[in-house]
Amino acid sequence: MKLSEYAKKAGVSYKTAHRWWKAGQLRGYQIPATGTIIVETDEPVEVEPVALIYARVSSAEAKPNLERQATRLSDYATARGYRIYKVVKEVGSGLNDNRKLLTNALQDKNYNILVAEHRDRVTRFGLNYINLLLSATGKRLEIVNEADNGKDELMQDLVSVITSFVQRIYGLRRAKRKTEKIIAELHNNGGEE
Repeated sequence: MKLSEYAKKAGVSYKTAHRWWKAGQLRGYQIPATGTIIVETDEPVEVEPVALIYARVSSAEAKPNLERQATRLSDYATARGYRIYKVVKEVGSGLNDNRKLLTNALQDKNYNILVAEHRDRVTRFGLNYINLLLSATGKRLEIVNEADNGKDELMQDLVSVITSFVQRIYGLRRAKRKTEKIIAELHNNGGEE
C-alpha cells in the first residue's frame, strides 16, 4: 500500500510515516520513476479510534437538551479512549432523511466511529442502511444507549410509522392540488393560442 494510505490507516500524519520510512522502521520500496513509496506489511495496522459525535433534538425548544446530549457523548467518547474529531449538533426531525449536518457527517472522511446517544437520534427508519454505508467506508456506528425495553422501541416505531404516513397523506393532498392547478393553467393557456 502507498505510504499515504499506510499513514491514514495507522492514524498518523504523512510526515510521521515518511520519517519512519527514512529511519528504516517500515519495510517496502520506492518506485524509481514516480518516487512513490510502497509499504509492505503483513501485520494489521492499529487504527486510532477517532469519533464524530452526533447529537440531535427535534425542536428548537429542546436546544438545552442538545448541549447536555453533546456533553454526555463527549464524556462517553473520552472515557472509551476515542479522540474526538468533531461534535455535530443538529435540530431536526428524525423522520427527515435530508438533514444537512447528518449528510455532511456521513460523507466526512476524517473519523472512523460515529457516536450517537440513541438509535433514533440518527434516524427513525433505515438505521441498517446507515450502518451498511458506514461499514463500506471503514467506519462504524456506536449507539451509547440501546433500548432496554422492546416494548418501548416497538411503541416508538409505531408512532414513527403513523407520523410518517400522516405526513405523506398531507403531502399527497398538497401535491394533488398543485398538479390540478398546473393542469388547469395548461388548459387555460392552451385555449388562448
